[in-house]
Amino acid sequence: MKLTRHSGGPVLTPVKHHGWENRTVFNCGVAQHDGKIILLYRAQGTHSDVSRLGYAESLDGIHFERAPEPVFSPAAPTEALGVEDPRLTFLEGRWQMLYTAWSPGNIQVALASTEDFRTWNRHGVVLPGPDNKDAALFPGKVGGRYVMFHRIPPAIWLAYSDDLLHWGDFQRIMEPRPGLWDALKLGAGGPPIETPEGWLVIYHGVDRDRVYRLGVALLDRDDPARVLHWPEQPILEPEEPWELNGDVPNVVFTCGTAEVGDEYYVYYGGADKVIGLATGRKDQLLQFAMSG
Repeated sequence: MKLTRHSGGPVLTPVKHHGWENRTVFNCGVAQHDGKIILLYRAQGTHSDVSRLGYAESLDGIHFERAPEPVFSPAAPTEALGVEDPRLTFLEGRWQMLYTAWSPGNIQVALASTEDFRTWNRHGVVLPGPDNKDAALFPGKVGGRYVMFHRIPPAIWLAYSDDLLHWGDFQRIMEPRPGLWDALKLGAGGPPIETPEGWLVIYHGVDRDRVYRLGVALLDRDDPARVLHWPEQPILEPEEPWELNGDVPNVVFTCGTAEVGDEYYVYYGGADKVIGLATGRKDQLLQFAMSG
């Protein structure tokens, strides 16, 4: 099973007259709010490698209007070199955003929350480095606790919390598979999707040639540390010119998925340069996940 790319090419590209996003736009968190699909996307300008987060919204999930200025920028020493790769989950009446805080010598997981995507409460680093990222919150408690994906190289881990701020009980659940497309390292995509059969996970994997692809797995609803199914084939891999060539070549990388009718809309960074859209029927993707 393969996702189907949007036929019109990337849905979001750099804007020449916006200095903060005239080089790259990629790796976006996804929210569905007030009848719109919202992307909080990572952006860089030609003058700096520092990442900021931009805002774009759409009624149809394809044509986006964006804000002229970033809505979230580095504001602490722990993120002096950038705020990166946001994942969005609605919990406790607010949108919770886990993101990578990058500072000299440190890559850490930080948390912020918002109601309007403009005004933010920053909660600081919730998982310290030196190298921890690819964090995404589950969209509800499991066994009375909050659950988070994160990535201590090269594997996907879980962490648990009673208050969203203090995390522990780390569990390593998915690790590279020798000889396959995710043999080097892997990390979670967006928040998992709850289905009757379990937690559907769309994740990225990297092979020995450093090609990034997307795959799926299915986790137990009551014990997400238990991987029920894990197909060996990817569902999306770099093929288009804008996925093969960019700031980092040979990359498709997702941080979030929208649910539109009977389909999943998977938004992904192409070659760390633009944002693409690939879709798949919900029943077909779940059936494929259960085949592994």
